[in-house]
Amino acid sequence: MHIDQFDFELPPELIAQEPLPERDQSRMLVVRRATGTWEADQFRNLAQYLAPGDVIVINNTRVFPARLLGHRVHTDARDGEREKSGVGAAIETFLLLPVGETVRHEVDGAPVETVVWEVLARPGRALRPGARIEFGGGLIQGEVLTVVDEGRRHVRFTARGGFDAAVDQLGQTPLPPYIKRPDHNSEEQPRLDEPRYQTVYASQRGAVAAPTAGLHFTPSILDQLRHGGVGIVEITHHVGYATFQPVRVEEIEDHRIDAESYEILPAAAERINRARHAGHRVVAIGTTSVRALESAANPDRTIRAERRQTDLFIHPGYQFRAVDALLTNFHLPKSSLLMLVSAFAGRETVLGAYRYAVSQQFRFYSYGDCMLLI
Repeated sequence: MHIDQFDFELPPELIAQEPLPERDQSRMLVVRRATGTWEADQFRNLAQYLAPGDVIVINNTRVFPARLLGHRVHTDARDGEREKSGVGAAIETFLLLPVGETVRHEVDGAPVETVVWEVLARPGRALRPGARIEFGGGLIQGEVLTVVDEGRRHVRFTARGGFDAAVDQLGQTPLPPYIKRPDHNSEEQPRLDEPRYQTVYASQRGAVAAPTAGLHFTPSILDQLRHGGVGIVEITHHVGYATFQPVRVEEIEDHRIDAESYEILPAAAERINRARHAGHRVVAIGTTSVRALESAANPDRTIRAERRQTDLFIHPGYQFRAVDALLTNFHLPKSSLLMLVSAFAGRETVLGAYRYAVSQQFRFYSYGDCMLLI
């Protein structure tokens, strides 16, 4: 299929720049797959569309501040010692995924951690192997090991104390590029987004972006679902660079996405399989939950307990085995996530629903409204 078949017109003013005052104030477009029809409602009414015995599958990944701003460190070519001029050009690194194990040791009696990460680096052209970067006055130091491609590098980081703690201290939440803020690229960026660009049930650190369908939930909504007999099952799928990865090919079948890590514990798989066996629905909260469940699905539609990576790209023609209903936000034109939703509910139905959402001024993308596809 040609990528232009997944395009739609979206007025820029419908791209949500801020979260609503309350998480569960979002509007919800309910799409009925069997009839290709839809109706507007409120997210707070989600329970009305679920039945006792159904299970919702939520992604408990936790966003960490993966955007690090530092400076190039110049060294004397003769002896490798740092020059007096010291700090050079500003460097931005976006942590993508760890490569290898963390090594813990001591320097002058103080604990130090060393770990290699694959990063997106800007400006990448200046960062050849051997280049050194400093963050937070030396709290974290980095050395470029290899060039992966034009923008990506493998960097060995050394952090005093611990790498995760240092990243939490220095890093910034990497908001999506379509959120335009005057201070978005500033080192003084406020951290007001950190609590809202995180689900209320986030617990497993490792995502570079939020599983945004989960941002609508509040503890009271979750309690309401439990009291109504709906099961709530947690899995982990660490959202990585694949969520930002544009589709650059004309024929979507040629597209490839980066692998992301997921984990489904035995108790979670057992509960999902029990619901399926009893004839109840498995409702995925977000496209990351879909990709994890479908990656772990057996031919008989049961789910395996496992921990591994997936590069599953779901597009029209895919046969779903694990998911019966889906809650998701509105996605970018020509994006792999829009293709996933189109595979689930039909391209014409989905794009028709999107056109309706635009006409009714639904809010789009990460901080926007949501769709329930049943």
